[in-house]
Amino acid sequence: MNIKHEIRILGIDDSPFNKKSSEKVLIIGAVLRGASQIDGVLSTYVSRDGTDATKKIISLIKKTRHLGQLRVVMINGVCVAGLNPLDIKKIHDETKLPVIIVTRNKPNPEKLRKAFMKIKGFKKRWQAVENAGPVREFMHLYFQFKGISEEDVKKIIRLTAVHSIVPEPVRTAHLIAGGIVSGESRARV
Repeated sequence: MNIKHEIRILGIDDSPFNKKSSEKVLIIGAVLRGASQIDGVLSTYVSRDGTDATKKIISLIKKTRHLGQLRVVMINGVCVAGLNPLDIKKIHDETKLPVIIVTRNKPNPEKLRKAFMKIKGFKKRWQAVENAGPVREFMHLYFQFKGISEEDVKKIIRLTAVHSIVPEPVRTAHLIAGGIVSGESRARV
């Protein structure tokens, strides 16, 4: 993959939500040129603890006018909106874009497995987590990926993690989502 300084990346993160009363959770996509310029903001809603996030994010990507310029999708964590898992294999297969999951904290698959067992749809949820592949670590960040080499993932992280260990596309989506829902964003992703 040819990774230019201004590679177009769609960073995705969910907004803050009330774990007891929120039924729908805002998802924000920030289209960035590398780590420097925002070209667009996308949004959708997914169900808290649901199974619709993969489908909604695929639709968001396919409908954006930025699709022709996007080279990578970068998502904060394997689940959004609580326990709504993202099947990055399916996202990659249906959009033809490489997908990278990044997270500051090391994933705990056993804890996630136990949480999934308490709610409907365990098999589908767990398959999405398994489809993300093994967790790797780089620059104090944990990542998983589909449709791209590990070396290219590291190049993209190195290029975009300029103001934090979290890459700018995800950090930007996080800040926008927090600002919309809470009135003011929190910097820590």
